[in-house]
Amino acid sequence: ALDYNSIYFDLQKAYLDLELSYQATIEGWSSAIDFRDEETEGHSRRVAALTIALAAKLGASKDEITFIHRGALLHDVGKIGIPDSILKKAGPLDEKEWMLMRRHPYIANEMLAGIPYLKPSLDIPLYHHERWDGSGYPEGLKGETIPFAARLFAIIDVFDALTSDRPYRKAWTKEAALLYIHDQAGKLFDPKLSASFLDMMKGGDR
Repeated sequence: ALDYNSIYFDLQKAYLDLELSYQATIEGWSSAIDFRDEETEGHSRRVAALTIALAAKLGASKDEITFIHRGALLHDVGKIGIPDSILKKAGPLDEKEWMLMRRHPYIANEMLAGIPYLKPSLDIPLYHHERWDGSGYPEGLKGETIPFAARLFAIIDVFDALTSDRPYRKAWTKEAALLYIHDQAGKLFDPKLSASFLDMMKGGDR
């Protein structure tokens, strides 16, 4: 007779092994992106950790948190298609360079859309530069037409960028960065998600 319990546990183990393999691959890609863009070393892991913490605080399901985590780790994977002369330029980009840089969300989508287990995670790589008031890119989406995960991530991505050193400026203090998020809520960022983020950060959760 078939041992259904044994079959079930074997299938569960195979599924968990596959999930771990997926995660290891994603984390490898993420580290490669950060390594290439030297000024953002560790950025992807930091923003991923904050993003899933905020998603959990907001009541996201386990599957939603998994998809958000993957998307956060791979948010800048499209920069693989951007030349080093642009990616590592110390000064401001000219108009032509900026047009190329603004393509990296589309490059990410082209790279990842054909990978079935990553399809639910594409909202962050594709839309994390969209802004609440419609001033973002690549599509100029506005308000709640921007997917939830991308609205959530955008706040944390900017916060981490502001609190990290750059060749052209020193890192902002945590307090200054949080004040910026507060001031831009309802302009650049979803006001409700901004309030939740500020509550999490000021509450000592991070």
